[in-house]
Formats: sequence, C-alpha cells, structure tokens
Amino acid sequence: MEEYLARIAPADEAAMRAATERQLALTKPAGSLGVLEELSVRVAGMTGACPAAVPAPAVVTVFAADHGVHAQGVSPWPQEVTAAMLANFAAGGAAVNAFATNNRVDVRVVDVGVASDVAALDIVHAKVRPGTRDLSTEKALTEDEVLAAIGVGFELADALVRDGYRCLLTGDMGIANTTASAALIATFTGATAETVTGRGTGIDDAMLAHKTSVVRSALALHAVPASDPLDALSAYGGLEHAALAGYILGGAANKVPVILDGVIAGAAALVAQAFHPAAIEYCVAGHRSAEPGHAVALKALGLQPLVDLDLRLGEGTGAVLAYPILSCAVRALAEMATFESAGIASGESS
Repeated sequence: MEEYLARIAPADEAAMRAATERQLALTKPAGSLGVLEELSVRVAGMTGACPAAVPAPAVVTVFAADHGVHAQGVSPWPQEVTAAMLANFAAGGAAVNAFATNNRVDVRVVDVGVASDVAALDIVHAKVRPGTRDLSTEKALTEDEVLAAIGVGFELADALVRDGYRCLLTGDMGIANTTASAALIATFTGATAETVTGRGTGIDDAMLAHKTSVVRSALALHAVPASDPLDALSAYGGLEHAALAGYILGGAANKVPVILDGVIAGAAALVAQAFHPAAIEYCVAGHRSAEPGHAVALKALGLQPLVDLDLRLGEGTGAVLAYPILSCAVRALAEMATFESAGIASGESS
C-alpha cells in the first residue's frame, strides 16, 4: 500500500490556472458552459496539461464479487445471479455493453470474488476468495484479503494505462453489494443506517426494514472509525469495493480521469479518499444513483454528478453515459476559438 500511495500527487495547480484563464478567453460568455467549464479545468489538473487531450480511449472495468451477508435475506435475488451476469457481460448482452458500444468505451470484466466457478468465461480471473464472509456476524475479509483485492484494482489500472487507455470508468456486479456499500458509507460519513440503506434490486418495505436492521447491527458490531479504511474493508467488504478502491488509487497514480458509477463506486471512492485524500481530485461523478446512500457519499466526496436519471443498475452504466460529457468538456477547452484568434472583441460574443 505504501508504494501505491507514494505515487499519488495532487492535481497540477499550474495546469488548472492556465485552463481557467483559457476558459475566460474562449468565444462564449464566461461561465456559460456551466459545470463543463469546471470539469475541463479539473481534467487539465489531472493530466497536467492545458488544454488536456481528449481522454481516449476509455475503458469500463466491471469488478464482480459475492457477499456472505446475502445469507441474511437482504436481497430477493439468488447469489447465482452474479455469476450468470458475468456470462452476460462476456457475451455482450448487458446494459453496460450496449451503452459502451454506443459511446466507444471498451469493457473489461474481472472476477475478484465471485462465489461460484466462472473459470470458463473469457474475463480477467483475479479471484481473491469465493465471496466474503457474513459482515453481520464476523469480519467480511482478512487484512491480507483486503490488500490482495486492492492490489488487483491498482495493478489493473496500471496495466490499462500501459495499454494506452486514458480514462478509467468504474463498474461493479455483486448480489447484496448495496448492503456492504451502506455500511461503508455510514462508516466514512457518520450517517445512520436508515439514511444510507436503499432498496438495491427493488426490495419491498419489509425487506428494506430488515436490510436496514442488518446494516445497523453490523455497524454496532464492528464500530470501525472513519480513519481506518483497511479495517472498514475488512469489516464489511466487499472484494469489489476493495478492488475499486485500488482502481481509483491506480487512476490517480497514473494521472488519468476516473469516472465513478453509482453507490458501489461512491463507497469505494470514500475508501480511496481515506487512504489518500488527493485520489478524489482525479475522480468525476458520472451520475447520481437512486440509492440514498449515493447522495450522502457524493456530498462527502465533494463531487457533483454529471447526470441524474434515477439509475440504480450498477455495472458502470452511469459512468459510461457520462463519458461523452467529459469528452465534450475537454474538447471545448481544446478546440474552441479564443476571442483573439476569431477576431472578436471580448464581450461581443453572445
């Protein structure tokens, strides 16, 4: 971990100042592109260049894992769905595949902790263990297992950047992973179980009350301080959260933008921030999930989502939808004319 974290530095302030000045010189009223202007400045800081190159090609990495807390009845879906969805991703039949094809984003699928055997699938095989233990009765992972999963994410980010990718998008798959996410978000934000626990795959009121009770009890059982991200991952998991945290840290270490998906990514980003605060300077919130814990996580992270469409699917769908917006923001800063180059007196543009 120390070697990973030592590679992360804050965003480049000189590049951000230059981008801010260039925004004021472009042929438009100052501030008229709203959030896109700030986004282009942030990407300049991430990459250390003004104007930054369009961050292409892009890849969404779907980290998949199972959760022992599923045994507590927190989801109506059988655990076997996780493995079945991996086969669907590999065959190109999931929503994230359709969105990624449309937006020219490549897809990688990683088994970091699926409970069943998926060795026959054409995916990245990096299983740390077959699912976590039940977070409501014991720690979900050992410290060594957490570090191994973080390493999977960090090393994959390194490999993808070496392969030429310039934007990393987060994806996830794992039945019951919103339960672990709720516990992590509560730990790092101080929010109550009631505030951060949502319906996940669409549970009814009775199951939601039960799921909230499970999260509340787990928080009381483990009582992890927000200052200890390693213990938080050990207490609650999941393996995909740990791998995503490593992936986010890896993106920051390589100075490339990381577009976060929904509540699972939000929980993982809180973990990454606890390991190294500067990691969040390389993160963009792709969307705001319908899961209540996601809004809590985004507020704590200080990130403004690019789209808000009541999504709660996961897979990386919200991140992939946001990627063209990020590209447009960067392209505008790089390719728009300035008042001087266009021969327009400043203030005459409308």
